[in-house]
Amino acid sequence: MAEIAIDRCPRIETDRLILRKWEERDLEGLVQMNADPKVMEFFPAVMSRQDSERMFERLMAKQVKYGFGTPVVEERASGRFLGLCGLGVPTYPEPLPFDPCVEIGWRFIPGAWGRGIAQEASRIWLRFGFETLRLDEIVSFTSAINQRSEKVMQRLGMVRDASADFDHPLIEEGHPLRRHVLYRLSKEKYLEQKNG
Repeated sequence: MAEIAIDRCPRIETDRLILRKWEERDLEGLVQMNADPKVMEFFPAVMSRQDSERMFERLMAKQVKYGFGTPVVEERASGRFLGLCGLGVPTYPEPLPFDPCVEIGWRFIPGAWGRGIAQEASRIWLRFGFETLRLDEIVSFTSAINQRSEKVMQRLGMVRDASADFDHPLIEEGHPLRRHVLYRLSKEKYLEQKNG
């Protein structure tokens, strides 16, 4: 995966959202979000403060290396931390079957659910990925039982590649969250949808 200059990840404002790079002040919002059982329903467990601090360090490091690290979503009117959404480069200890890749992903506090925020922010980052970074493909994946996230992927025009569904390498065998579904969006399909 080629490194991408940090100045290519913009701050983007919409009527209700600010999409931006991670800053030190975002740690507390991340800690609280990752400790919420509702948010973490489709993850193996809620995250301790130490786990979230490590995640924060990884996000900051990816931001420097690639120019993005699944950026922050902030409520424009209040400045409240809503969660994260955007492009990221998965870096698990074991590679995913479809690595190398750029993933679009999201995680939000419950107060942001049901308001179309994941879709709004994701569309902006898909445009950035295909039109600015000139990526050929963006993927997304989630536990096979996480229908809410799958519906967002479908609304974004992503297509499930059932032949590439996989067992997540960090989830133990037999765990109900281990099986994951993979969705893909090619540059060609993105442009068709945009111009169609």
